[in-house]
Amino acid sequence: MFDVGWSELLLIGVVALIVIGPEDLPRMFHTLGRMTAKARSMAREFNSAMEDAARQSGIKEATDDLKGMRNLTSKKALGLDALDRAVDKFEKWDPKLPTAKTVGMKPDPAAPGKTPVPPAAAPAAAAPGTGVAAAAPSAAVAPEPGEAAPGKRQLKAVRRSDLQG
Repeated sequence: MFDVGWSELLLIGVVALIVIGPEDLPRMFHTLGRMTAKARSMAREFNSAMEDAARQSGIKEATDDLKGMRNLTSKKALGLDALDRAVDKFEKWDPKLPTAKTVGMKPDPAAPGKTPVPPAAAPAAAAPGTGVAAAAPSAAVAPEPGEAAPGKRQLKAVRRSDLQG
């Protein structure tokens, strides 16, 4: 509170011993201790009285209600945190760069005017110490057009006019 160190306390004690004298010094410290204890008890009583007044006036319930309202209107509760993440992802997106989803995609063979292009094969690696290129791993068998690959769902586009009529 007063930020007094041990060296300052020692200096104050020596000055008090010289000024007050050795006979009156114990009575002065006793009186000073009682005054300090009385001041602390008054501070505790004041603090408890203020807490009681706040409790009786309903401030605690009001602050709890405000905290609840703050939680209801938070970004997470409203789903805005997901929107922020989506906006950040969209702002960082570059349409010219291929993504993991578009790397192995094949064009639709049924699309008019387009011919399917097989994905680029990985270059063959040389077998160690032989100087001969190793055979490329065999590619998975592609499903027939119109069939879904095993474990994959096939998406089908439907026009609104087809649904209504």
